[in-house]
Amino acid sequence: MVGVVRRIVVGISGSSSSIYGIRTLEALRAEGGTEIHLVVTAAARRVIDLEAGRKLGDVLSLAHVTYDDADLAACISSGSFHTDGMIVAPCSMRSLAGIAHGISSTLLTRAADVHLKERRRLVLMTRETPLSLIHLRNMVSVTEAGAVVLPPVPAFYHRPQTIDEIINHSVGKALDIMSIPHRLFRAWEGTAE
Repeated sequence: MVGVVRRIVVGISGSSSSIYGIRTLEALRAEGGTEIHLVVTAAARRVIDLEAGRKLGDVLSLAHVTYDDADLAACISSGSFHTDGMIVAPCSMRSLAGIAHGISSTLLTRAADVHLKERRRLVLMTRETPLSLIHLRNMVSVTEAGAVVLPPVPAFYHRPQTIDEIINHSVGKALDIMSIPHRLFRAWEGTAE
């Protein structure tokens, strides 16, 4: 691809709120310069159909390369395939547990494990509430291993008027961690007092 400056893996797991993964893909496409590799779990495929009102093919077409979650031989399962980071949006508690304990039974969890072992950026947009002690301990484990846990918690300093603006803020925070420019929200500039 001409003009590619980075390569990012996006994982969409089966938690509610697949819109976060979809919006991440849309934002990466809009900014350009990113080769997007996508893995969607079987559960996420169902959630996209139920919640997002999107056709799976349309979501998959936002990526440059897509993978079957059962294909553990895919290039993103190896540390020799260089990426600039991975965003799992949303990250289900099942996927979080697999990542936290190094259980690479799916391509999504294996790719996340690769990002940790290679010391590459890994952002997990965990989506569950309330959180059990098991969830919290898994979040601590992945944080200690080098991941960034970024639950999609809305902020209101930018005075969102729509649900899309709330979604954009959380996705923008994930892109900020990846040092990827975006136009999803206006950064806080302080008060004018």
